[in-house]
Amino acid sequence: MGTTLHPPQLITDSRTLYMVWIPADPDAVTKLVPDGLTPAEDRSCYINQYVVEGADQTSSSGSAETFGAYSLTYLGANLAGLDTEDGVPGRWWTHYHNSSAVMTEYAAARGVPAGEPGTTSLDLDGDTLVATTVIGGRPVIRTTARVNIGTPQRTVGQLRYLTRRDGEFLSGRYPFVADVAEDFEVLSFEFLDENHPTYQLRPADPLTVTFGFYAPSMTFCYPGGEGPLGSEHGG
Repeated sequence: MGTTLHPPQLITDSRTLYMVWIPADPDAVTKLVPDGLTPAEDRSCYINQYVVEGADQTSSSGSAETFGAYSLTYLGANLAGLDTEDGVPGRWWTHYHNSSAVMTEYAAARGVPAGEPGTTSLDLDGDTLVATTVIGGRPVIRTTARVNIGTPQRTVGQLRYLTRRDGEFLSGRYPFVADVAEDFEVLSFEFLDENHPTYQLRPADPLTVTFGFYAPSMTFCYPGGEGPLGSEHGG
C-alpha cells in the first residue's frame, strides 16, 4: 500500500552500531541471496542496529504521516561485483525489523523485506555498549562492544542496498555523514533465538568481525538515488 511520503527522506543524529562478520553457516547465507545476485566470496553478513530518539530528526516530521521516533535493526548479505566506486560492497537485505509502522510501509513499498515489527535499544554504560533487538516480545540479537567515543572521526560516503520489487532488482544509494567513536571493539555478538529466521546469519565461532563502528551521530538519506539495477541511478 505504501505511504504518502516521497523519497528521499533524511534522518539525522541517529545512534548507530554497524558491523560486518563471517557467518557460521555460509550455505544458509547463499540460499538467502536470490538468483541474479552473487554473495560475497566469504559469505560475509552485515547488521545495522540504530535508534532515532526524536521525530524532529526526520524530514517527515512535519507531514501528516511521519516516521516518528523509531528504532531499527536490519541485516543481510554482502554481494560480489556490485561495489561502489569507493569499494563498499553492494548489500542484499534479508531481515528488517522497525518500530515505526509508517517507515515499515515506506520501506516495503520499495522492496525492502520489512517483516515483523521490532524494537532496538543501544545502552552505553561507561565504555560498554549493549545493542539489543527485540522481536515478538523476546530478545533475538544482542551485540556487546567496548566503546570509547573520545574525539569522534568524521566519515562520509554512500552505502548501496539492493532490493527487488515486481520481479525487478532495484539499487539504492544511501549517502551518509557520521561521527564515529574513536575506539570500537565487539566483545560478543549473540543470536539468541535459534527458531527465529535471523538465526541463519549467526556468526562463526570464533567471532570474526571484518568491519564495524559505533556512531553517536549519523545522518543519512533513505533511500537516495534509487533506480533499476544497471540504470543511471541504480548503477
